[in-house]
Amino acid sequence: MLKRQIVLDTETTGIDPKAGHRIIEIGCVELVNRRLTGNNFHVYINPQREIEEEAIDVHGITNEFLRDKPLFHQVAQEFFDYIKGAELVIHNAPFDVGFMDHEFAMLKQGFPVTHDYCEVLDTLVMARNLHPGQKNNLDALCRRYDIDNSKRTLHGALLDSEILADVYLGMTGGQVKLNLATGNDSNEQNDSGGIRRLAADRPALKVVKATDEELQAHLARLQVVNKNGETLWQN
Repeated sequence: MLKRQIVLDTETTGIDPKAGHRIIEIGCVELVNRRLTGNNFHVYINPQREIEEEAIDVHGITNEFLRDKPLFHQVAQEFFDYIKGAELVIHNAPFDVGFMDHEFAMLKQGFPVTHDYCEVLDTLVMARNLHPGQKNNLDALCRRYDIDNSKRTLHGALLDSEILADVYLGMTGGQVKLNLATGNDSNEQNDSGGIRRLAADRPALKVVKATDEELQAHLARLQVVNKNGETLWQN
């Protein structure tokens, strides 16, 4: 059975939708059975209000940049259809889900709340369970799982979703790193098996042989191990 997951992030005008703040960017990356499909969703949105300076310092998205972008109601149905039925993978999910539910509710078109049509997996909760007492923001997790986030000088919904997909795969099974932040896959894989192939011109492996002294020490140790009978490897 195919499992469809959407790694999702948003950027906003501020931190509280109850204070009138709005979504200004949505970025989504699709995974099917833990594989990237390339079927992503990304949009900037005109919030019809000013962005707080503190928020601009975080994501770098300005009021001027958003003036000609679509309004939420113009992208709502496409966004809803894209995520419907999937498991959403979100870092600090209550923040993003709270904004999404607020935006859909403002339309008064009968859209259900997110938890009614999507499962939600919070990677922040997952990270806190895996690494209690440690920093578990996205930058800290990138360092912990050796994920390149060097292009993340500012927050951005699509880039953060790509990086979070890499982090999520690392936290949930140790799949090889996808290097999504740079757009390169450093692990060469074939289409069917995902087998890592070594370069044909790689240098020969160095063979290190034991010295006579090391061999004598090894034999002496075997005699100690074998004092109560034959060891299996000597049969």
